[in-house]
Amino acid sequence: MKRLWLVFAQSVTVLLAAFFVVATLKPEWLNRKPTFTSVVPVLEAPAPRNALPATNSFSAAARAASPAVVSINTSKAAEAGSQNADPWFRFFFGEQGKAQPQAGLGSGVIVSPAGYILTNNHVIEEADQIEVILNDGRKSAAQVIGTDPETDLAILKVDLKDLPVITLGDSDALAIGDQVLAIGNPFGVGQTVTSGIVSALGRTQLGINTFENFIQTDAAINPGNSGGALVDTNGHLMGINTAIYSRSGGSMGIGFAIPTSTARSVLDAIVRDGQVTRGWIGVEPQDLTPELAESFGLASGTGVIITGVLQNGPAAQAGIRPGDVIVGVAGRSVTNVAQLLSAVASLQPGTPATLDVVRKDGKSSIDITPGKRTPPPRQVE
Repeated sequence: MKRLWLVFAQSVTVLLAAFFVVATLKPEWLNRKPTFTSVVPVLEAPAPRNALPATNSFSAAARAASPAVVSINTSKAAEAGSQNADPWFRFFFGEQGKAQPQAGLGSGVIVSPAGYILTNNHVIEEADQIEVILNDGRKSAAQVIGTDPETDLAILKVDLKDLPVITLGDSDALAIGDQVLAIGNPFGVGQTVTSGIVSALGRTQLGINTFENFIQTDAAINPGNSGGALVDTNGHLMGINTAIYSRSGGSMGIGFAIPTSTARSVLDAIVRDGQVTRGWIGVEPQDLTPELAESFGLASGTGVIITGVLQNGPAAQAGIRPGDVIVGVAGRSVTNVAQLLSAVASLQPGTPATLDVVRKDGKSSIDITPGKRTPPPRQVE
């Protein structure tokens, strides 16, 4: 009996040892998943009970606007060099390889279910081929509907179905300190959303465009963001990102966007007429100095003094003279040259308008019929 108990005990010990070895090294033989004891104690957040975003999150705005922001790839055929055509050049240097086509990168915003896309003129300027890539991966060749170099805007069109469209916001209601998002494709890394605030409004005299009324923001804007969207916290389009101030080529916290109000007027004019038509009166203006303002009895920074009048131009025919101070155009007050240029450009050529003018003998209203502004000739480098 003692021997049987000893055999039984030894058998059970061997079986338990074998089971322990198999369970440790080959748990799949027993249809068990391996278990590991955590060696590092950690704290884990509980699963959220609802999917509502945090109160300080911009995810809803990004989800609303991002699908309508596209990447734009451009290419320009390499110019045929004249050196290969020179037999003496070929004799001394041999046949040179063909020059590579030039590629460009930018962004754009779908603003209409009909396929119209707003972007910058400098993004597609001189491009031979333009390809638009949607956020959902679709690609399409784009047609240039029209451009406006004086505001650096361009209108493209793609022929695709079920396009995501951004909602246009009221850029005139923006205030300094409002939170905004910049959406685009910086450096070609893919669609990127950055956040910031409105740093300033009505930025002019930057030497970027002829007609300037920029929204300044500290949202990071880098090369490739040009033509992308500047949106508010509701995902509504407030501007088209256009330029940055940078000494390194990257974002330094100073970016500029064209307001939606300007972009909308350019869009409507190009789609309707094929071009943007602006008013012109033929004067040479100059900002009013504090000394001159005092001599006219005006507050400093009020109005623009006329230093020259084009002979037989609309202003001359209306009776405008050098020395006149224009303080308003068609009910719109002007305080500097940039505002005067913008106000006159918004006039309809051939349609009479009223200028508010201050002279030594007092203030008067002068009726004027503006002409059509001729864009300056393009410089060829």
